[in-house]
Amino acid sequence: MHRPALSIVVPCYNEAACLDLLHARVAAAARAAVGEDFEILFVNDGSRDESWPVMQRLSAADPHLVAINLSRNHGHQLALTAGLDLCAGEQILIIDADLQDPPELLGDMRAAMAAQQADVVYAVRRKREGESIFKKATAAVFYRMLDRITDTPIPLDTGDFRLMSRRALDAFLSLPEQARFIRGMVAWVGFRQVPFIYDRAERHAGETKYPLGKMVRFALDAVTGFSTAPLRFASHVGLALTAASLLLFVYIAIGFVSGSAVQGWTSTMLVVVLLGAVQMFVLGMIGEYLGRLYVESKRRPLYLVADIAGPVQGQATLGYRAEPPPGMASVMIETPGESGTRPTR
Repeated sequence: MHRPALSIVVPCYNEAACLDLLHARVAAAARAAVGEDFEILFVNDGSRDESWPVMQRLSAADPHLVAINLSRNHGHQLALTAGLDLCAGEQILIIDADLQDPPELLGDMRAAMAAQQADVVYAVRRKREGESIFKKATAAVFYRMLDRITDTPIPLDTGDFRLMSRRALDAFLSLPEQARFIRGMVAWVGFRQVPFIYDRAERHAGETKYPLGKMVRFALDAVTGFSTAPLRFASHVGLALTAASLLLFVYIAIGFVSGSAVQGWTSTMLVVVLLGAVQMFVLGMIGEYLGRLYVESKRRPLYLVADIAGPVQGQATLGYRAEPPPGMASVMIETPGESGTRPTR
């Protein structure tokens, strides 16, 4: 089977307004970089707008475009995993559908990869246009906090926009965990990784897919997936409170012996509230880790594919392709030495 020189993987959720321009710009950038030897994978992550019909129309008109329709909304990181699992290129560009990351930088990123003999070129944001001060500030704090508490160095101010070699991607695909923080996982696999500085633009259309609630969940996945610092913090707090309790016991004993001990409501409530708050925090962090262990123990496929438009050249290892119902036309998945519809797992 011929392996294309380049795969471009784009997870999409409610991006119908962006897809035509996105396809045109991504295809033009790919042709400028490698001629016609490329594939583009659009992954529809359970969109509620017209994203899937638009993808089908674009795929019918462009043999380079593969449209993958997931069975439901799996989330950005799993949708991206599906695209990476099903792509086949020697080099792989990851880019979001909102056009904040310019696909025209592909040529310069490939040049940087070749010049520095790197396996990963990760894009570092110098400017972030169209984002609120709150989002910029919280992102800066988050990445710097994550850098301090993780054992794996994760580059600051980076997203998923990056160019990877096939061997780096294959190493990444050997990591089967469910709670995925992809930029951290790519950093964990190692090899030579180099930065590429760029200015991030505003969204072409639509709205952010990471409101505050999803940002918090994403941050928890990152921290609990790459650090045990919260658990160590819990043990350190427990030791500190033990020492404080001993001092408090000494203070109470002295007061009892001297006859001046008066149990004040304020001091009592202060101790109760402090201990209760710390206990709830510690239990919450332990619960986060236990919850992830529970999810991992199920060993479910990371994603489920409902429909595919276009020829898939990669061989999936982390997901599952559902067979079409009887009477419906099946979509072909190309595999080395065979053709036909098959479940991929």
